[in-house]
Amino acid sequence: MARYRGPKTKIARRFNEPIFGPSKALQKKSYPPGQHGRNRRRKQSEYAIQLGEKQKAKYTYGVLEKQFANLFDKASRKSGITGEILLQLLESRLDNTIFRLGIAPTRRAARQLVLHKHIVVNGTIVNVPSFSLRVGDMISVRERSKSLEIVTNSLVANGAKRFPWLEWDGSEMTGKVVALPQRDEIPENINEQLIVELYSK
Repeated sequence: MARYRGPKTKIARRFNEPIFGPSKALQKKSYPPGQHGRNRRRKQSEYAIQLGEKQKAKYTYGVLEKQFANLFDKASRKSGITGEILLQLLESRLDNTIFRLGIAPTRRAARQLVLHKHIVVNGTIVNVPSFSLRVGDMISVRERSKSLEIVTNSLVANGAKRFPWLEWDGSEMTGKVVALPQRDEIPENINEQLIVELYSK
């Protein structure tokens, strides 16, 4: 299973954002990690800023370098605004959609649910977190997995997150992709234009 296995708090502190979920460390140390984190005021180059934005998007969605490059290539070949299409492709991943529906508390937890075959798409068990969903697809929790503590606790805590591009039936624990998310419906603090500029060099 290809995924980032390095330190999470360090990355979150680098960007000063809870990329991997809520973190107490960000409240205590709102400066970059490292010996000179407090005093680091060096001006970043244009390339460094663009690269940082790409890295932030990768870590946020749990995508590795090659996967991300492939998604950008796919987005660039579609008609429309490349940056927005890229975010739509990232949002349409199965693990992210499960997180958005509130079935799992984090994307990492959603990934685990998929890998352990707790998720069904259109009546078929899918164990590929990067599975790309389309408009009309139905996502549900497998019947014998509906009582899992991580699922029930997450749904109680999140009350089934509400996003205009998703529908949720709490009684059946089933969601549906009703549209592709528009940019203003994606809450992530990512400047996708910087990513496009980086890949355009």
